Amino acid sequence: MRVIAGSARRLQLKCLPGEATRPTLDRYKETLFNTMQGYIPGCSFLDLFAGSGAIGIEALSRGAESCIFIENNRNAVKVINENLEFTHLSPKAEVITADVITGIMQVAKKGPFDVIFLDPPYKRGFEKQVLSLLASSPAADDSTLVVIEASNDTDLDFAADLGFKLINEKRYKTNRHCFFSKKA
Repeated sequence: MRVIAGSARRLQLKCLPGEATRPTLDRYKETLFNTMQGYIPGCSFLDLFAGSGAIGIEALSRGAESCIFIENNRNAVKVINENLEFTHLSPKAEVITADVITGIMQVAKKGPFDVIFLDPPYKRGFEKQVLSLLASSPAADDSTLVVIEASNDTDLDFAADLGFKLINEKRYKTNRHCFFSKKA
């Protein structure tokens, strides 16, 4: 796993051993950031279920002003901090060890964020929990881009009922990136 573009381009990132996290493949990450390229420079980025931190680090490398990483696995948090040090992106980052719901409530006052990315464990319903919270949280407003990485069979139809509209979707072999904004 590596940083694809920007100031930390080509640097190899550490990944948590085992199956505790599911890193986004480089080719999918490249498509993701090509789709978000207009949002990234100068943005405030929130990386939920951060894992190794690869998505938030990619955003920082490509010019995001700041990134807050929220991850509850202490071993993953250690890997995120090591990756931030290695890429020299620590000054623009904050890492919070907490479950995502608690973490969002802790950082909500720092919002609204320009981009919120979440890659939760599949088939556990976290997408609905997070969007339910973001629907009324100052962490997101109608200009926030909310990106969910989900399996292809994950039903996200509930998002409309929570006040979010699907603005784009990129499908891959087994998963997809769904891009939402709050309905104005």
